[in-house]
Amino acid sequence: MSFRKRNVGISGPPGRVPVSASGLSLDAAEDLPRSKLSQSEAGSATLPGVRPSPVDGRLTTSSGTQSLDSLLAGHAGLALGCSILLEETGTTDYAGTLLRYYAAEGVVQEHHVHVVGMGEQWGRELPGVIASSNSEKRDGPQTTEGKEKMKIAWRYERLGEFGRGTSSLRAPPLVDRRPSSSPPAGSRQLDEPAIFCHSFDLTKRLTLPNPTAINFIPVRPVQGPTSPFPSIIQALSQRLSSSKSDSIHRLVIPTLLSPAFYPPSSSNPENILQFLHSLRALLRQHPTRLTVIISLPLTLYPRSTGLVCWMELLSDGVIELVPFPHTIDTGPSLTTSGAATAEEEKPQGMIKVHRLPIFHERGGGGTGGAGVGDDLAFTVSRRKFVIKPFSLPPVEGDTEAQKGDVEIGKATKVDIDF
Repeated sequence: MSFRKRNVGISGPPGRVPVSASGLSLDAAEDLPRSKLSQSEAGSATLPGVRPSPVDGRLTTSSGTQSLDSLLAGHAGLALGCSILLEETGTTDYAGTLLRYYAAEGVVQEHHVHVVGMGEQWGRELPGVIASSNSEKRDGPQTTEGKEKMKIAWRYERLGEFGRGTSSLRAPPLVDRRPSSSPPAGSRQLDEPAIFCHSFDLTKRLTLPNPTAINFIPVRPVQGPTSPFPSIIQALSQRLSSSKSDSIHRLVIPTLLSPAFYPPSSSNPENILQFLHSLRALLRQHPTRLTVIISLPLTLYPRSTGLVCWMELLSDGVIELVPFPHTIDTGPSLTTSGAATAEEEKPQGMIKVHRLPIFHERGGGGTGGAGVGDDLAFTVSRRKFVIKPFSLPPVEGDTEAQKGDVEIGKATKVDIDF
């Protein structure tokens, strides 16, 4: 019996050419440009703010809210070529906060952002990005040589810093190292890891890199039963056709059919449904370039009407925001989640997921601890919009359940002995 050393490849038959994962020989794969590779590989490597889905590999982009990304059928983001309809009851504007996060994320990722029906003042109110300098300062000293003085197991002291001894054995990263005088404004550093979803602060304002970073599409006034939507579709189609083939576009439509921004003829079923049909056609025509998020006031257009039912059918995802009434804030603490602590903020309302954009045959739905059918609540603070499971507190008469949280961790020696 003959033995072979480990980590030694078995030689194949003579004349065999090594083949890459794409089915081409290694020499041919190196000669091909990036445009000839698969769309998911090229998109995830070159396009900012885009990555493949962990479920089926389709390209996804962030909605600007990490907890909302985790709800989108397990894809960890909004799949390109899909739309979401945000419905909200009451006089609040929590859906508008999600739209601002969505637009701000597009501006930071250098995507083409289109806003319908709003002026430039809406773009000046986008939340600012939270700087990561504080976390870097806290993590910086931990990576210095002083870290070697930490008390660790003696068998690991000889290993040194992770990855230092094996750096020469690894293949060099595929990064352009050509010298340059100075990077252009708005460009990213090559050594910095790409951020898929940024964190924003509602108290700060985002500084636009240039005045044309956001394309504001006005709603033109019309007379009679004429539809105001064909001009919007035409303007969006022109931008898509005139831009690069690998550019990412985000369409934001706040408070659709609101009388403050739309003429009365816009609510006619033949006008609004034709507009949504046209949007759906553009999404299918550009499945790797365009995403849409729309907000709809349910106080003016309830879900029980046939018009809203058809609007939901023409949308890929439907999410409803139900804010709590203001009387709850002054009354007992009924909005306290069962998992909340004294430091956590109370939720402002409930979230109902009626439809998700992409349901794959491999599964999808609630992730991140929020299973399908769980009650979800949202909390809006200065720095985040969080969606988490919701549960009612113990009943006032149930003293044992109320004391259970306090007495945890106070067991004496007598209680431990058997």
